[in-house]
Amino acid sequence: MPTVSVIIPVLNEENAIAKVISDIPKTAHNGEITRQEIIVVDNGCTDNTVAIAKRNGARVVTEPQRGYGYACLAGIAALATQPPDIVVFLDGDYSDYPTDMPQLLQPILENRAALVIGARTQGKAKEALLPQARFGNWLACYLIQHFFGVRYTDLGPFRAIRYSDLLALNMQDKTFGWTVEMQLKAAKQGISSCEVPVQYRKRIGTSKITGTLTGTLKAGYKILTTLIYHRFLT
Repeated sequence: MPTVSVIIPVLNEENAIAKVISDIPKTAHNGEITRQEIIVVDNGCTDNTVAIAKRNGARVVTEPQRGYGYACLAGIAALATQPPDIVVFLDGDYSDYPTDMPQLLQPILENRAALVIGARTQGKAKEALLPQARFGNWLACYLIQHFFGVRYTDLGPFRAIRYSDLLALNMQDKTFGWTVEMQLKAAKQGISSCEVPVQYRKRIGTSKITGTLTGTLKAGYKILTTLIYHRFLT
């Protein structure tokens, strides 16, 4: 049976991480897939997140250099000794619904896609996104379609990808451009992708990115420069 590893980057999510871990299904798609392990990446936590994650069965790896991309890359590196067939990325703030993982995995299991993005742009999920996040998503997805010819509606962090294709992407971004880099590189390399609707809710606690003006501006700038760099300079 195919195996799945889940990577959860965290920075001070002590009130959410136990809920996230407990909601991750052990099997999916009529029992045809097995969850191999959950990796929580400590990206500089100063609260009880790490202890709670360990108590709930996660393997914790440490990445002291702050940045979403840094944390994701550390999680990928931790898979090298026992690689899974599929990698799922999931936020640690309980804004995503881990119970949606089976439908996220289904296109990969059915060989319809190698990369699946959980799209939060429908119904109540869309309403839970902050206005600045909705605008940033729209602009980035518009530019991806304009520059690379692939249509997305979201840069959602809840996503699944075949491990072999993840390695082929040679991910490099260390901070806010991680999600858009993955999607535009998949488009450039011809890696099949699709979106599936997922549920979304207001996170527990305050976002370190869209919850502040500085974080929003930094994320927006990084996403735009990442798109321009990969369109015109690579």
